[in-house]
Amino acid sequence: MLQLRNAQAPRARRLIGRTLLASALLTAVAALPAAAAAPQTPATAASARSGLSTPAHQQVAHFYGAYIDAVSAEDGGRLATTLRTFYLTPRLRSELNTWEQRNHADGVLRAQNTPLAFRVTPGDSAAGHTWSTVRLTWSGGKHPTYSYLTVRSDLGTGKISGIGD
Repeated sequence: MLQLRNAQAPRARRLIGRTLLASALLTAVAALPAAAAAPQTPATAASARSGLSTPAHQQVAHFYGAYIDAVSAEDGGRLATTLRTFYLTPRLRSELNTWEQRNHADGVLRAQNTPLAFRVTPGDSAAGHTWSTVRLTWSGGKHPTYSYLTVRSDLGTGKISGIGD
């Protein structure tokens, strides 16, 4: 059995963690085109309001989970850019670049820091779009701090097409 010396253990754990994260993300990205090609049934107003998760809401959750992990990791910038390219429409990416230059913050998170956690809540659907509320958790303890984003997804493509406060 291989044993690591104490001085190398934290470094080895980080390397193993990064490898597992990268493997999981690549597996998820490889599986998404197959899921996107599968026929989808149109969401009804009742199902969108009942809190049932749709593929578009799941895409939002997958994106925010992977994106937060990427921006939290050392040297995660390239992965964050790849995730933006895969999950976001070209128009939204352009809007985010403009927003980021003006506000000097990450446009996806609408902040300069990285949240501790997130939660996606499905919203209503209409006119080929569906909306989700993303709650970002910024502090822990008895009185955590939250911010909320409204995320619009295109039902036809499943891509995220809008992020607002």
